[in-house]
Amino acid sequence: MHNNYIYILVMFGVSFLIRVLPLTLIRKEIKNVTVRSFLYYVPYVTLAVMTFPAIMHATAEPLAGLAALVIGIVVAWFGGGLFPTAIICSLTVFVLEHFI
Repeated sequence: MHNNYIYILVMFGVSFLIRVLPLTLIRKEIKNVTVRSFLYYVPYVTLAVMTFPAIMHATAEPLAGLAALVIGIVVAWFGGGLFPTAIICSLTVFVLEHFI
């Protein structure tokens, strides 16, 4: 009833078009400031959209994940590197899950 090869072919086609169309349709440098700004932030937004649900669902207590997220943002805001921020967030989840 369902043909997996058709699904794979459609996924291939969509993925291919997403990558090839911009290369073939846009030949000149993009000079519009709004479009350039939008394209600059797309990777960060994509990463945030994928990461946020994982933060909330990776812990046994969603409140611990939310607290780690807030503390991680504060630590990063004040110049904490990736490794110290990850350690502090992990310790936050560890401590909160044992006391909640």
